[in-house]
Amino acid sequence: MDESDRILHHLENDYTEPIRDPVWKHIYVSRALLPVIEQEQFQKLDRIRQLGVAALVYPGATHTRRGHSLGVFHLARRMIMTLLRRNREVPVTMEGVKAFLCAALLHDIGHYPFAHSLKDLRVKAHESLAAGEILGCFAPIIRESLRVEPEAVAAIIDKGAGYRGAVNVGFFWKILSGVLDPDKLDYLNRDAFFCGVPYGIQDVDFILEEVFPHAENGVAISRKGITALENILFSKYLMYKTVYWHKTVRIATAMIKKAIAMALEDGAISTRDLYGLDDEQFSARFRADVFPGFRLIEDTRRRVLHKQVLRLPFTEASHAHRELENIGARLGLERDIAGEAGRILGREVPQECIVVDVPERLAFDVAIPVVDPTLPETEEAEVDQPVSMFRRMESGDFPSSLRSISVSARRDPDLLSVLARMDLARRFGS
Repeated sequence: MDESDRILHHLENDYTEPIRDPVWKHIYVSRALLPVIEQEQFQKLDRIRQLGVAALVYPGATHTRRGHSLGVFHLARRMIMTLLRRNREVPVTMEGVKAFLCAALLHDIGHYPFAHSLKDLRVKAHESLAAGEILGCFAPIIRESLRVEPEAVAAIIDKGAGYRGAVNVGFFWKILSGVLDPDKLDYLNRDAFFCGVPYGIQDVDFILEEVFPHAENGVAISRKGITALENILFSKYLMYKTVYWHKTVRIATAMIKKAIAMALEDGAISTRDLYGLDDEQFSARFRADVFPGFRLIEDTRRRVLHKQVLRLPFTEASHAHRELENIGARLGLERDIAGEAGRILGREVPQECIVVDVPERLAFDVAIPVVDPTLPETEEAEVDQPVSMFRRMESGDFPSSLRSISVSARRDPDLLSVLARMDLARRFGS
């Protein structure tokens, strides 16, 4: 039995412990992975909602990072089995496959609460935090139970992470973090399922039929599979438009982000205070009696949300708009707006009463090799079909069409009345 046969035998026969999942039905894990799953730091993911404040709009969206992590593991196992069956020369070893599946399972253990609310606060990337956990509390379990290097697992998540061992971590990283990665396939399906919307549903069986191993890119796709890629990218767009960046979700997210940004600027907390928290710990730590601005966090929990008073498209060509991608610039603008409103009202308007929101940049990367399975050699090409399809929508700027600058304010009738009379748009060069 050669190495490929041995790996396939392991993947097909050693994963016998079932976990019930509402999206994928049965997820089978190996006995060797059970100690990893039972580790407290993994179980903690059950206390971090996958979509954070989205449950304010979609009551079913209370699923957790733990369920998502198991789903990513499940699809990673299916994908690596498909790639090995397609080509027995895939550059992997048994240790590498085990490290890859462990990385798929643990890829989110460093994730922050409330989805990506803290993404642009100059905190450590959650992949880096995950690598630290793997090299810390998970390392003895990974070595003893899985018999793989924890450094390889960490490197597959954290894009190399200084790894110099024998496992081909670059190949596995590209599979875990590519255009057709198991992370995206799970979260689109899972988020759509729990939100009760159809937009994220993917035909995973068809997708796996059309993927092929690629030494440099991790995976390639057949020409027939381009339709699946189009569906993934279009689903991502629709999920951002209807769920992830729903107006109410954006307002609540921006309120949480502003509260933390104010506290960091004031010196009330440091970025270290944000690491390793679940949702419950986050809410318990950041209370209004600790720092007044944390009232914004308490308000989101009680669904006492600001009201949107201005919304305008983000214009890439506008220097004023690009400046506001920096949260420090947004804090300054919010103080200016609050100060002007206060002068008109004849009373102080606290800074936390005004929130300016600029969503982060989105990438719709479609660079993936295309193969013709009927030919002996791989034919590589840039996929341009999805790009041309998207350019027919939203005046040719598909990713940017999702981004809007918005201003929201506390639901104080006098304040809202004053803001309605102020020419807020001029502050954004509009």
